[in-house]
Amino acid sequence: MPTINPFPDRYRSIKSNVTDTNPMVIDTEANPQDILEAAMQRIRASSNLLETLHCQCFRDGDVQDIPHITHALYLLTQDGFDLLQVAQQQMLGWKAPV
Repeated sequence: MPTINPFPDRYRSIKSNVTDTNPMVIDTEANPQDILEAAMQRIRASSNLLETLHCQCFRDGDVQDIPHITHALYLLTQDGFDLLQVAQQQMLGWKAPV
């Protein structure tokens, strides 16, 4: 029975790319543990930033800070999500060692 490759190309571009050439990609053949760790790093950083913001007082903040913060949170969260999708696809095709 032929196996179906869930990724037509080895390198999948991340959705947070804003250029036509997609310079940042995920190697879909990388070690799944490495992909999962990269996802966890980004999601953890996003969560930590949100926790810090939750505890802050914005009286002295600048209105320009809001788009900077939301952009950083978007990049971290979207990249983490893209990495988790690749890890999930790899696990769906995963076979237990005999």
